[in-house]
Amino acid sequence: MAADKIVPVALELGGKSPMVVMGDADLKRAVAGAIAGMRFTRQGQSCTAASRIIVHRSLIDEFLAEMKAAVNAMVMGDPLDEATDIGTIISKQQFEKVKAYIKRGEADGGVAHSLSQVPTDPKLGEGYYVQPVIFTDLPSDSPVITEEIFGPVTALIPFDDYEEAVEIANSSEYGLGATIWTKDLKTAMNAVHRLEAGFVQVNQNLVVLPGLSYGGFKKSGIGKEASLEAMLDHFTHKKTIIINMT
Repeated sequence: MAADKIVPVALELGGKSPMVVMGDADLKRAVAGAIAGMRFTRQGQSCTAASRIIVHRSLIDEFLAEMKAAVNAMVMGDPLDEATDIGTIISKQQFEKVKAYIKRGEADGGVAHSLSQVPTDPKLGEGYYVQPVIFTDLPSDSPVITEEIFGPVTALIPFDDYEEAVEIANSSEYGLGATIWTKDLKTAMNAVHRLEAGFVQVNQNLVVLPGLSYGGFKKSGIGKEASLEAMLDHFTHKKTIIINMT
């Protein structure tokens, strides 16, 4: 329709958001950020889900152990029940897509750490429940690492030095969101400029907030939304005016 009418358009086309955890990061804070960032309470159905968690090799074993323990403690159940932490996938089609990605990750040689427990209540037997999965040992070209899944599936990727971490983070064709976790301000400021993403955070993994421009680079789309800046850009016209009164 936009093409037919030749009108401006903003496109938010998804992401494969990296979360870079440096060796000096606050481990517990980063693990909590990974769980919040993966949006497990939404079954990972978020464009900015932290689906590539890039962790310094010195921390990765402890990081995995703490993240598994925290996600295992989350309750899967009826989305309308206040006691439930994790509900269902939105549709059968998406459910089957997510399950296919998990099988592909295992076929690629990855270790799938399936977490929490699918509800056993017979009344919920037809629900599209997918256990959260953290993959380790995946090859870098696995679709689980390169493609947006839109489900509760993430991958832990080790790195040895900062330059390698930035290279891994920027290796995606997407560029929507990214986070850097470190106690070193110099490292953080370097990363926010070098990470190829339109929405970058340091030591937090919050959702989009009203008033903050939101939009991505590369195949994540064009334009911004959710802010006055975006509104002015998309709903006003720029005009060049030259006046000569002589």
